[in-house]
Amino acid sequence: MSHLYLSQLQIPTQSLNKLLLPLGALVTSQTQLDVSNVPIVDEDKIGVLLLNLGGPETLDDVQPFLFNLFADPDIIRLPRLFRFLQMPLAQFISVLRAPKSKEGYASIGGGSPLRQITDAQAEELMKFLWEKNVPAKVYVGMRYWHPFTEEAIEQIKRDRITKLVVLPLYPQFSISTSGSSLRLLESIFREDEYLVNMQHTVIPSWYQREGYIKAMAKLIENELKKFGSPEEVMIFFSAHGVPLAYVEEAGDPYKAEMEECVDLIMEELEKRKITNSYTLAYQSRVGPVEWLKPYTDETIIELGQKGVKSLLAVPISFVSEHIETLEEIDVEYKELALKSGIEKWGRVPALGCEPTFISDLADAVIESLPYVGAMAVSNLEARQSLVPLGSVEELLAAYDSQRRELPPPVTMWEWGWTKSAETWNGRAAMLAVLVLLVLEVTTGEGFLHQWGILPLFR
Repeated sequence: MSHLYLSQLQIPTQSLNKLLLPLGALVTSQTQLDVSNVPIVDEDKIGVLLLNLGGPETLDDVQPFLFNLFADPDIIRLPRLFRFLQMPLAQFISVLRAPKSKEGYASIGGGSPLRQITDAQAEELMKFLWEKNVPAKVYVGMRYWHPFTEEAIEQIKRDRITKLVVLPLYPQFSISTSGSSLRLLESIFREDEYLVNMQHTVIPSWYQREGYIKAMAKLIENELKKFGSPEEVMIFFSAHGVPLAYVEEAGDPYKAEMEECVDLIMEELEKRKITNSYTLAYQSRVGPVEWLKPYTDETIIELGQKGVKSLLAVPISFVSEHIETLEEIDVEYKELALKSGIEKWGRVPALGCEPTFISDLADAVIESLPYVGAMAVSNLEARQSLVPLGSVEELLAAYDSQRRELPPPVTMWEWGWTKSAETWNGRAAMLAVLVLLVLEVTTGEGFLHQWGILPLFR
């Protein structure tokens, strides 16, 4: 992970400025900076590509957004024999889930604010880079909605960027988030001669960075002060979940990174004389398979039963407000907490454009540029990072040698209420759904046609 701190590199300011002067590039049209007289000393043009999930901006966008999400093989991993059903299954699930999802988006204003927040983060990042003498253009590429990653790449090519830093806006790395976006990039790069020849580097995760940790600790400290008895508040870290198989079978480092991230934040809070009790749980699970535990909803109920009266929710895997924070945490989990006996509830806001956080991201970009690459790699190796700073292809190979295909979870079937049995039961249920869907499509009869759902696919 790229968790380097600029101060640790021991680069004198004057020497650093000399290194940065040749790095000319264009900037986005949104900036207020006057760049008309910026010299481009050599042919290098620096670009930064921010990767994020994306979200529906209107209620009409919800169903096609969900289709894009579930059509991703890194979200729903089908056995090789059934991969031809990826698109029909995505359509099926998106149609079924759309009504409930629309209710959620309607409750937060009719759409996700993710694009606006990410655009603002891009603009602030660019300003910090310019202030640090790195004139660079910052692009936004969303995985499942506009502006799609493909759109950002086309703009990068039009701008003739020669050096690109890829920065996923996920603090912790996961196959289903950063991994999915990087896999898409890999396929785009391989098919384009211009991109093949363009130098690039990837910052796979940055949860260990000093600026990020301090920014999170400061937000938590501010919210604790709003409670009558801050020292009695349980700090409740809630992270987006991933299927357990990703971690146990495909080597996803997400769980390990998340736990280390929480430890680092709590260490920073201890430096601020804050020693509250805390816990970590995972939210937003979907489908019949087992996800990372403990689950957020079950943990909230258990805390209420244990007599916890004050709870401060921390959306640890999110840097922008969206449906999981504004509706799932602020509405659903708050209501559940109050029903479970928790009397006082608070929630830490997502980082957004918090200056310490954005400035530190700018430092991460600077440290990853090729002219300091040797020092950065040396520092990373010394820290024995789980995932190295490097190219898209090398990065993916480091954690997912199976390439979209999970290895078998067990060598024999286990009966009873066991972990492997739960995994197999979930997969059996998914297989049954697939068989029913095939029968519906081939025969034109069945409960989906009776309910008027399947004709929507035509």
